[in-house]
Amino acid sequence: MSMIHKTVLLHESIDGLNIHKGDMYLDGTLGSAGHAEYALKVTDNDLTVIGLDRDTEALERSKKRLGDSANIILKESNYSDLDRVLDDLNIEKVNRIMLDLGLSSDQFETSGRGFTFKNDEPLLMTFKKEPKEGDLTAHQIVNTWQEENIADIIYGYGEEKYSRRIARAIVNYRAKKSIETTGELVEIISQSVPIFYKRGRLHPATRTFQALRITVNDELNALKKGLANGFERLEKDGRIAVISFHSLEDRIVKNFNKEKAEKGEAKIITKRPITPTEEEIMENPRSRSAKLRILEKII
Repeated sequence: MSMIHKTVLLHESIDGLNIHKGDMYLDGTLGSAGHAEYALKVTDNDLTVIGLDRDTEALERSKKRLGDSANIILKESNYSDLDRVLDDLNIEKVNRIMLDLGLSSDQFETSGRGFTFKNDEPLLMTFKKEPKEGDLTAHQIVNTWQEENIADIIYGYGEEKYSRRIARAIVNYRAKKSIETTGELVEIISQSVPIFYKRGRLHPATRTFQALRITVNDELNALKKGLANGFERLEKDGRIAVISFHSLEDRIVKNFNKEKAEKGEAKIITKRPITPTEEEIMENPRSRSAKLRILEKII
């Protein structure tokens, strides 16, 4: 059964952006448009929304939710390329930027692209609805990459302590037949880790799936590039809010904000990251790892 996506840290992020009527608001990870919808609400629709997403299905859902209006501009793009989008639109600067780095429930549950280990789906893990020839997929990684490289990404991007065992099991399995579905991969992982590990809070495939998804979509490099490009295109006194969901992302955001503050180019609005309330976590367990950081440009 599919889930209705719940927007994480909705009020904290949009209120923290301190949006004013007449602002230009860029949502680099539009998803189901929960943040954008609330931003429009608090400004009585006196706001230009530029929404970006690599997933055309997400853009279609957002268009239905936000309506067809001249002040709503939706583009299929990686947020790391927001500078190109703004150039194409002849927009020099924006006032507010929102980046929610989490995978939406719609993508997770219903995309059929292999993001979840709960369903048996093709091993794609791409944010694009229809990957092009030459685009990297999880299928390519598990079936063609060397064992050492597979282990490295599972450890580096998934922080999985059994990365070597999992990588070895993947390579041994594919010697007999190619790995085609998430179900096969989950079984390989489950068979390769200790019994006690399967009884932990996290499903034993969680970290491996995270690592594959990050690799396929080049998420960490996209974040670094998106932060740099976003800050460059912010107006003075503009703010950028980022919601991250694992330590690798949060560390990049934290270090970026710290660097800009130390250079005197920005001030950090959130001295400590804002996290969901117990009530939000109860309503939406997936929000439990979310961290919100907000930065304001001062020059």
